[in-house]
Amino acid sequence: MPQGNTLPNQTPSLSYWQRTTRSFPHLHANNTNPVPTSAKYVVIGSGIAGALTAFELLEAGVNAKEVVILEAREAAGGASSRNAGHVRPDAFRGFTAYSKVHGKEQALKIIANERLVLQKVDEFVNKHNVACDFHRTTTFDVCMTPEFAEYEAASFGAYRDAGGDVSHIKYYTGTEAHEKTKVPGAVAAYEWSAGSSHPAKLAQFLLTSAVERGVRLFTFCPAMTITQSSDARPGLWNVHTPRGTLTTEKVIHCTNAHAAFLLPLLDNYITPNRAQAHSLIPTAAFTGTNILQNTFSLRYSLHHFYSLIQRQADGTLILGVSRSNPTLSRETIDGQLTTDDSTYNGEIAQDALRSFGEIFPSYEPGALMHGEGLDHAWTGIIAMTADSVPFVGEVEAFLGQFVCAGFNGHGMARIFTCAPGIVKLVLGKQWEETGLPECFQISTERLGRLSSQAVPSVW
Repeated sequence: MPQGNTLPNQTPSLSYWQRTTRSFPHLHANNTNPVPTSAKYVVIGSGIAGALTAFELLEAGVNAKEVVILEAREAAGGASSRNAGHVRPDAFRGFTAYSKVHGKEQALKIIANERLVLQKVDEFVNKHNVACDFHRTTTFDVCMTPEFAEYEAASFGAYRDAGGDVSHIKYYTGTEAHEKTKVPGAVAAYEWSAGSSHPAKLAQFLLTSAVERGVRLFTFCPAMTITQSSDARPGLWNVHTPRGTLTTEKVIHCTNAHAAFLLPLLDNYITPNRAQAHSLIPTAAFTGTNILQNTFSLRYSLHHFYSLIQRQADGTLILGVSRSNPTLSRETIDGQLTTDDSTYNGEIAQDALRSFGEIFPSYEPGALMHGEGLDHAWTGIIAMTADSVPFVGEVEAFLGQFVCAGFNGHGMARIFTCAPGIVKLVLGKQWEETGLPECFQISTERLGRLSSQAVPSVW
């Protein structure tokens, strides 16, 4: 079976975020009920992308009773509720790689879009009083090696020289970098605005808002196949599920790493990667007034890094691991990249804990009291695309089917513009009205170009 052509497995591990939201009343919504025979809009996937898409449809005036959300697992059971809690735009680092693939103009737009997403999330949370522990702060890109410090400096310079806005970025080196980041081994550091959140609570707020307004959510009800309807009306699609077939005018695929299961034309362009994160109960050095106020990307190289936030609500540290590290990279089962998020890799967990203790010596991992240290570990499946940007838009070969997927582990820096953008397209507006970078648009031309060239990875 092609590597991306799978459904989410049915026995996933629970993330820290999911373990703390087990009382969500819509967690198992309609988990045994048959689906309706028809709906005008069918959203596949109930993560933040799918939930925000449904929310935006209602905000645009769509009748809630015309919208159905199908979810293969429990509500928001996928990558949205398994991430490391960041709302962290790229400020400049990806510019060099984006430029090689998409050109300088698009690279500038990609980075500007991520900065806009942070603003959109902040505005949305405040406007709707979303209780998702959103914390607006700053983030550090910490260069842990001289080689990566050189790479960052070159990317920063290229971005600035191309006209990119660097006025909001601060740079530190030497003793100042050590003091600002509390990382004694920091070679250099860059700081800019970012945030953190409880992603499951954000997804659940969006789902609750949609359901309470009349949207029908069906959990544990995967879309298995989509076929053209033989109905007398042209342009209809039959969405086949284990609990019935639903006929619809518009299908919106918000399935991220699993998009190729229903859209096999994407199989060579979306690669599922298993990512891992950990919750740690802090030692005294990270409690009380010592709690970390900033978020971090602690980077040894472009693909070897650790992400870190500390929750302001309870002090829990959330430590994420890059998809490529010296311990294990791109885990496989029988030669295929795994989409199994039912457990975690103990070797990666030990590497993460060891590295955390080396980066922050004040953590003193050898002197942990009972109850301190590793609390929980989990995995999630992220979607890496062949050109490092999402696929957004109507699928030309299947008119009436739309996709909003492939977030490259950067969903929280992209979804809050991509989902409103896909809704505009579903409702008949033009690409220019989405405000998204043109390189995000799915097209036959883009897929053809990707099939004939090798492109560098940004993350």
